[in-house]
Order: sequence, then structure tokens, then C-alpha cells
Amino acid sequence: MTKEEKELLFRDICGRIPYGTKAKYDANGVSEDVVISLATVKILQAIPTDREFPITIKPYLHPMSSMTEKETKIHGDLICNCQNYEVVDWLNAHHFDYRGLIEKGLAIEAPEGMYKNE
Repeated sequence: MTKEEKELLFRDICGRIPYGTKAKYDANGVSEDVVISLATVKILQAIPTDREFPITIKPYLHPMSSMTEKETKIHGDLICNCQNYEVVDWLNAHHFDYRGLIEKGLAIEAPEGMYKNE
């Protein structure tokens, strides 16, 4: 993971702490699903960017293309400008990948039904 990728993932994960976003945590060949928390952030901070490291953290997110027509209609005008705090907050709360982390290999596409309250 490059320094830039780590910083991008760090910013993204920090914004998702209040919303119960799940992540795959791999350490030394053992994998488990966790809910992103301050502990997750501390682990991510400790991962070096200058060498291979046996720990990875990847959030489970929905691609933007999976947004429903109703969600697009309600939030579409605002989503075009992700600078708006309310929009970013809504996208984080609904676990959408508005930063392209899935495409960059820094996140995993959430399986259908993972976030049941949506």
C-alpha cells in the first residue's frame, strides 16, 4: 500500500466510524469481518507504507452504480458535488464508495444484504 493509498483509505474509514461499516481484516493469513471503529483506525495508522506488511483492512462498500433510482432521484443533484457535508455523510451512512476504493483495490464490494437496515 502506498502512502497516498493509505491516506485515502484512512480519510474514508474515519468518516465511516459512526455508521457500522464492516471491513475485512486480514492479519498473518487469518481473516475476519469487523465493524470499523477507532481500533481499526489505529491499526491502519500502524501499517507501514514502505514495505510488505501482513495486515490489510478493506471496507465493504456499495459501488455508486448500485444506487437505486429512488436514491438517485432524492440525492442525485447533491451527489454530483461531494463537497457538501450532508451528501458525504449520507453516502458514508449508506456505505457507498464515492472515492473509488473498490476500483483501486482498497475496498471490497459489499454482498447484497450485508447492510440489512438499508
